[in-house]
Amino acid sequence: MTRSLVTGGAGFIGSHLVNALVARGDQVSVLDNLSSGSLDFLASSHGAFEFHQLDLLDDEFDALLDGIDIVWHLSANPEVRTGITEPEVMFRQNVDATRLVLEAMVRCNVRDIVFTSTSTVYGEASVVPTPEDYGPMEPISSYGQSKLEAEQLIERFCSEDGGRAISFRFANCVGPRSNHGVTFDFFHKLRAEPKALEILGDGKQFKSYFHVADCIAGMLAVSLAEACPNGGFTALNVGSEDGIDVVTVADAVCEALGLSGVEYDFTGGVDGGRGWEGDVKRMLLAVERLRDCGWVPQFGSRAAILDTARWLDENY
Repeated sequence: MTRSLVTGGAGFIGSHLVNALVARGDQVSVLDNLSSGSLDFLASSHGAFEFHQLDLLDDEFDALLDGIDIVWHLSANPEVRTGITEPEVMFRQNVDATRLVLEAMVRCNVRDIVFTSTSTVYGEASVVPTPEDYGPMEPISSYGQSKLEAEQLIERFCSEDGGRAISFRFANCVGPRSNHGVTFDFFHKLRAEPKALEILGDGKQFKSYFHVADCIAGMLAVSLAEACPNGGFTALNVGSEDGIDVVTVADAVCEALGLSGVEYDFTGGVDGGRGWEGDVKRMLLAVERLRDCGWVPQFGSRAAILDTARWLDENY
């Protein structure tokens, strides 16, 4: 039996991961401060895991690493735009928290970690779809920079402390329990005003959206032993195999809500039609490495958005 500890395990992606780990028979401990997560997300696995409400930045957690085989580090601030108004908060929650996790792992002799990173570490890549060995990586947002710095801490942990790590670089993950992002924003805007929708930027932003079911399947498709046979650090992209523009996202949300004739109002955005400062306007990841591990995504971008919007409509 694998003994897994999941940070951020009550969040959107974390809760789905906990459900999957419990289902496969892992002994699971969950750490979450419930700032954005919810115990309701874990209801289907009730009683099959240990839950600890704590903050990685403020609370001691070494004792919870006793006997743990692998840490799944998902705790983070997922709001890209937070980095514009509060970059110090972004770096504290994404970089400092990762450093504290790694330091505790060293003290407790835990050497395996899986980290959830982001496509934004690549910045505005000149190669699209973007492979894992693309460089130089030049993030244009505090969010992307914070995740890149966290990856660098993990790489150092692997080289200096004998660690073994996978960093999954995500496209835009959507699906049931989604609680942020463009689909979530559009849904709530249309609930408030079903005849008009404000769209940040020029509507031409082109990105990959992938379903949380494909996300979890990808994370479980490859083991650390397979990805890092000689130890060390490796990165793997996870995303859909297609991309869509923001107008198509809006169309899909309107379809899911049964709305027609919605008037779109584009803000025009900043710096060439971006939705906000640091918004990568075109993103699509190469996912061949994960496919070679047997992973096959079941959703395209538009289908993933539709499913998310329908879930939101049924649950809010």
